[in-house]
Amino acid sequence: MKYLIVCIGNRDGGDDSVGPYIADRLKGRKEEDFDVLDVGITPENYTGVIKEKNPDILVIIDAVDMQLSAGEIRIIPPDSIGVMHVSTHGIPLSVIIKYLKQYIHTVILIGIQPETMDGDMSKTVKQSANHLIEILTFDAISSIQMLDT
Repeated sequence: MKYLIVCIGNRDGGDDSVGPYIADRLKGRKEEDFDVLDVGITPENYTGVIKEKNPDILVIIDAVDMQLSAGEIRIIPPDSIGVMHVSTHGIPLSVIIKYLKQYIHTVILIGIQPETMDGDMSKTVKQSANHLIEILTFDAISSIQMLDT
């Protein structure tokens, strides 16, 4: 498998639900190049499954406060992962990524800037999520801008 797309988020957490939203929509597609995991708010519970799937590229999607406009999508450089506020899960994503990089050569973190972390997902973030789904479906990750640090 070329890509494993891991979607993180809280379904009841406003824009933090962007990961599960994307997972739900990607799971319905018949793609040979990627598989999708919805890990909710406990990505650490899926490290064994991720290692077992042994993807060439691990793509992690999460709501990330990058101090940008709501809905902005960025690839977060590895050296910035430890300092970004990433979602609402317990173990820092930087720790999980460092662990997984022992087994998977390429790990890409894609952040979507949230607008609200309670209630329903905002219209802006939902539109960005739909755009990201198209990017992933057409294997165009390289078109996503890198976050300036």
